[in-house]
Amino acid sequence: MRSLLPPPAWRWPVAACIAALALLAGVAVSRLGPSADQARAGAALLATSLPDAQGKLQPLDQWRGQVLVVNFWATWCVPCREEMPQFIRAQAESGAKGLQFVGIAVDQADKVQKFAQEIGLNYPALIGGLGAMELSRDLGNSLMALPFTVIIDRDGRVVHTQLGLLKPDRLEAVVAPLLAAHRHA
Repeated sequence: MRSLLPPPAWRWPVAACIAALALLAGVAVSRLGPSADQARAGAALLATSLPDAQGKLQPLDQWRGQVLVVNFWATWCVPCREEMPQFIRAQAESGAKGLQFVGIAVDQADKVQKFAQEIGLNYPALIGGLGAMELSRDLGNSLMALPFTVIIDRDGRVVHTQLGLLKPDRLEAVVAPLLAAHRHA
């Protein structure tokens, strides 16, 4: 009997794409629980170091103290590619105010490097490989689908997680108060 499943190496990417496409119909949002959980999740993410597309190890805690938007993505993920131009715009517009985007690619360095050049990526793209999916699961991505975005406040707490496309108005609604709070503190 012939299996209808894709070859083993392709099973999780196919499943992730199917889940991501299903999410396009309605955005799924998950939030971590009380402040202690948010702080633990943020600390775990900030304790992570991953190589960039050139192979240089980059600790995420180098961006501690900024509003950090960490986006798990892949070059083959259509919704990921769809939301990245808004991230590029937001980084350009609000980077000086303390907003920092970081992409964690579930992909190969050469593909990430080529894609980043094609779209003019203006924020770091780190290479997480398949291990990035485990990291995203620990942050609330129970479906282990892409895209998945985590927003961390200046104090290192996870304040928002988003499975599926992060629409511009939602990004603005979460990030603007975090950036403004620092100006008035």
